[in-house]
Amino acid sequence: MSIRGPNPPDTLRLLEVLREHHVKAVFCLWGDHVVEHPEVARAIARAGHTLCNHSMHHDDLSTWTPEQIAADLRETSAAIRRAVPHARIPYFRAPYGAWGASADVAASLGMRPLGWRYDIADWEPPGTDVLVQRLLDRLTPGAVVLAHDGGGDRSQTVAAVDRVIPVLKAQRWRFTLPEGC
Repeated sequence: MSIRGPNPPDTLRLLEVLREHHVKAVFCLWGDHVVEHPEVARAIARAGHTLCNHSMHHDDLSTWTPEQIAADLRETSAAIRRAVPHARIPYFRAPYGAWGASADVAASLGMRPLGWRYDIADWEPPGTDVLVQRLLDRLTPGAVVLAHDGGGDRSQTVAAVDRVIPVLKAQRWRFTLPEGC
């Protein structure tokens, strides 16, 4: 699962849910949010989740020059490392899935581009029951699922994740991280 934030209180509750269910995730960190909530970034790292650079301001980087992209990704990684010194940031996820040159630039900076199989569209927000159904209906083996813990009230997402994990575990699904985590 790929998660975008951080955003208290939803990120902190999501961390509790993941801990209770013994699941690790990749948290795609928006630099502005890390600057605003460094304690939440530290909590994510302390809990053993993987950190991912998700740009500084969540801009569409697809039309930017490689130099502009590199500056943004460096600024974001620096913000993450101010909150979490010596943080390992193995991934970059492009805002809106709009890559342009960002995948190549991220790779040149030592980060693997991280895509997703489907977005549960929890930014609408459609309600917990709808999110649960989306998660159950769209899941395929090896899928990276995009969910959000930032950008507004994400309590429905947290509740949906809490409900879905036990169902999937009972069906013998395993929760794994992308290669390189």
